[in-house]
Amino acid sequence: MNPESTTITIYTTSWCGPCKMAKKLLTEKGFSFKEIDIEENNISREEMASMAKGPTVPQIIINDLPIGGFVDLVQYLEN
Repeated sequence: MNPESTTITIYTTSWCGPCKMAKKLLTEKGFSFKEIDIEENNISREEMASMAKGPTVPQIIINDLPIGGFVDLVQYLEN
């Protein structure tokens, strides 16, 4: 996976620890991402789940593929 050709969207909240860890991991690996705070944008967990992989934050989408949360991100980057 090449940082220059990878599109990443992360659905987050301001208080979410795993969200912060996911953003830190991606930044350390040189990836940029679009962050969408579900509370600031009035996105319900049901709406987010329909766009992503589940109702919990973070929800991470890489190149239009919903991969899930922080643990899923770590596994995705290891493969």
